Amino acid sequence: MPFEFQPLPIPGLVLARPRVFPDARGSFMESWRRDEFERAGIRADFIQDNVAVSTQRGVLRGLHFQRDPHAQAKLVRCSKGRVFDVVVDLRPASPSRGRHFAIELCADSPALLFVPRGFAHGYVTLTEEAVVEYKVDAPYAPSAEGGVAWNDPALGIDWPVKAPLLSDRDRGWPVPCVALA
Repeated sequence: MPFEFQPLPIPGLVLARPRVFPDARGSFMESWRRDEFERAGIRADFIQDNVAVSTQRGVLRGLHFQRDPHAQAKLVRCSKGRVFDVVVDLRPASPSRGRHFAIELCADSPALLFVPRGFAHGYVTLTEEAVVEYKVDAPYAPSAEGGVAWNDPALGIDWPVKAPLLSDRDRGWPVPCVALA
């Protein structure tokens, strides 16, 4: 199998580790294969790939989500550098609603984080340059956009960067989190 799948502590989150084939020229790996993910119980009809390039350590993007009916599932990976990746469960009926999960993703140890619909997602860069690639199963819908403040004390996220570089939009998400009210 080209992937090893690991369920994570919050139901629905899955870490997929691709098999890497190194040789004298470098390496090869598959970063997505629908049939393998479906066998692991992950069903998402990805329609778009996004690439975010950050050029300094401490860039924080997020925590973003889209409201129904435009909610997005994501498959996230770091293809250059390292990031501290965080998701927050916003699903109304979930027993883990309001809980977060954090993991370091890095290019040197490839892994893909599957994030189902109903989660806020974000990350902070841990290296001078970082590239994060992610697939989504629904297009960006500005009218459905939402966010969670990265430093909302109710979430208890222990970010490794205390004074991140934020966009104006990400600096303005409300505290406490309206999506959890």
